[in-house]
Parts: sequence; structure tokens; C-alpha cells
Amino acid sequence: MEDVLAVYARPHDPARPVVCMDEKPFQLLGHVRDPLPARPGRNACQDSEYIRCGTCSIFVWTEPLQGWRRVHALAQRTKIDWAGQVKQLLTVDYPDTETVVLVMDNLNTHGIASLYEAFAPDEAFSLAQRLEIHHTPKHGSWLNIAEIELSALSRQCLDRRISDLATLNTELAAWQHAINTEQRQVHWQFTTDDARVKLRHLYPKS
Repeated sequence: MEDVLAVYARPHDPARPVVCMDEKPFQLLGHVRDPLPARPGRNACQDSEYIRCGTCSIFVWTEPLQGWRRVHALAQRTKIDWAGQVKQLLTVDYPDTETVVLVMDNLNTHGIASLYEAFAPDEAFSLAQRLEIHHTPKHGSWLNIAEIELSALSRQCLDRRISDLATLNTELAAWQHAINTEQRQVHWQFTTDDARVKLRHLYPKS
């Protein structure tokens, strides 16, 4: 926990940006009957019955101090999928940075080994050399700022039925553009000193 809090306390450094990532499953749902649009004196309404159209996984990447986010949905969330997302982070989003400081949970796909499973050893090594990874502790996902972004995304963009991956990614891209235009930053307030007082029950007893 203190390791992640120390990372959040660092001043902004364009050469070593702190990026948080998280992912969540999403169920694709379709309508059995077309919804009725809103009209004067009556709200829009939809039938409670729906069609299951499969599942997917939404990846979110955010640099809190810059107010930047990237969100994208994939059909799966395998080691190969995560590795592909990391490659995009390093070669498209941050092609010129020395190192990306990456904060994420310790899911078994979130590791350097996934890069070697997806790419040739020389490419995997090159990507890995530009990562400084910090994992949130078990049962400590609340420390991941990307989880906060996923919560906002769910409320603002995913509160309706979406039946296919292409439509979902169109909606995610629109949300991403709107939020990035605002450049809404996240300044983490919970410090190591706070943790040692408010969460002292988590520390070993002396």
C-alpha cells in the first residue's frame, strides 16, 4: 500500500508519467422489442426483457496528473490482449517517454511474462525496459485511480443497453474525447501518513 501511495506523491514528470490501468467485464445486451422514444408528457421506456449478446472487457488507462484517459473494449482479457494494450501505451500514447510508471492490480495477466507470451523476446524486453510496475495490494483495489475512472465511466456511459462491441467502442470513444477535452485531473489526497493513522489495524503489531 505504501509503495503505491509513494508513487502518487511524486510530482508530475513528463519523462516518467504515472499511468493507472484497470479493466472490467461488460455484458452486451440487446432489446427484444424496440424502446419507445420520449415524447411530450411521457418518458422514454423500454421492455424489461432483453437479449444476451455476450461479454467483453473494458480497459481503461489514465494519467491522473495530466487529465488523460484511454478506454477500449476487447472481446477478451487474456495475457495477449493486455500485452497489446501495453504496446499501444508505450508506442502510440507515450512513444517518446523514458519510462511509464504503471499502477495496476496484481491480476495474473498483468505482468512482464505476458509481453514475452505476445511478442518476440527482443520486442518484449524492449517494452519491459520502459515500464516501472507497481501493483496494488490484494483487497486494495481502491488504491487504483483507474478504478475511480471506471466507476465514472459506468455512470456516465454504460447506464443503458449496448448490444455489440463496435457500438460500445464508439460510445467509449465519445466519452474519452469529452473527458479528455475537459482535462479533468485527479489529485490523490490519501497519504502514507494518513494510512499509518487511519489504517493502523493493517500494520503488524509491535
